[in-house]
Amino acid sequence: MASHRRPKQPNHAYASVLTATAAVTVVMSAQSASADPLPDPNKKGVQAQVDRLYEAVTQATEKYNGAKESADKLQEEADNLQEAVARKQGALNELRQQLGSVATAQYRSGSLDPSLQLLLSADPDAYLEKASGLDRLSARQSDTLQRFLSQQRALQQQRTQASEKLNSLQDTRQELGSKKKEIQGKLAEAQRLLNTLTAKERATIAEKEERANRSSERVDLGNESSASGITAAAFNAAKSRVGMPYVWGAAGPGSFDCSGLTSWAFRQAGVSLPRTSQAQANAGTRINSLSALKPGDLIIMRTDLSHVGFYAGNGQILHSPKPGAQVRYESIARSGMPFMWGVRI
Repeated sequence: MASHRRPKQPNHAYASVLTATAAVTVVMSAQSASADPLPDPNKKGVQAQVDRLYEAVTQATEKYNGAKESADKLQEEADNLQEAVARKQGALNELRQQLGSVATAQYRSGSLDPSLQLLLSADPDAYLEKASGLDRLSARQSDTLQRFLSQQRALQQQRTQASEKLNSLQDTRQELGSKKKEIQGKLAEAQRLLNTLTAKERATIAEKEERANRSSERVDLGNESSASGITAAAFNAAKSRVGMPYVWGAAGPGSFDCSGLTSWAFRQAGVSLPRTSQAQANAGTRINSLSALKPGDLIIMRTDLSHVGFYAGNGQILHSPKPGAQVRYESIARSGMPFMWGVRI
């Protein structure tokens, strides 16, 4: 007799498990396909390259600052010389009119003095070296002539000096343009390198920088005795700028490079410091030992003296360190820059 047993029904619970497992497998596969790729070994050095470029930017910035300071000084000197030339030319014209009046009167009387005749028609200096006929002039006329010749020589000298200043200014402006181009090129290269990173990698770098900036809010400056007077006033001014961005060539009040911060802070205290870190390195009393520094003293960093900041106490520096950073406190030991010496203004 044939068997009439009912076929075995599928286990619905088991089927549900298989379906769920398959779904998870599909999701995990999709996530794996869309996840960030494994770190590229070639990108490991990008941050180091960017850091080196930023260091080069800060070094070039100090050279730019020096060239700009020279250009500003040369421009001021050239302007002063040109104003002096204009004033002297006016005085010379008045003397020329006086001598011309004498010559006109003598001409009308038919007795134009040979001295005035030569003065008005030839080189007065050459005449003075050769002529002995000035005794024919009255004492007053002779004095006027001497003053005219003296001012004429002085005018020519100042014109020469003004021309030399303008030539030097042109050379310095060319150097300024070259340094600006160099800085912009390095910043562009740094950005190009950063653009090779993934968004996640760039965010990691940005977060690291942000942590360094935020550390200024809770830094322990210790209980070291601070410098007093002008230095203390400058240090307090610098402390008020914490959080302001680094911008190359900037000297406040809303953005700074390293020497821009220190020069701006001392200007608030009534003291004019040189614009560059190299010049500031010799602007006061040198202090060779880090342990002998007081908060408010300047700190000179790097062997080429291309970085400067304020000693803040407890092994900290208050400075505007590099592109992408803010004015902040930072451990000197962790700054990545060798300490050269301190300067007490």
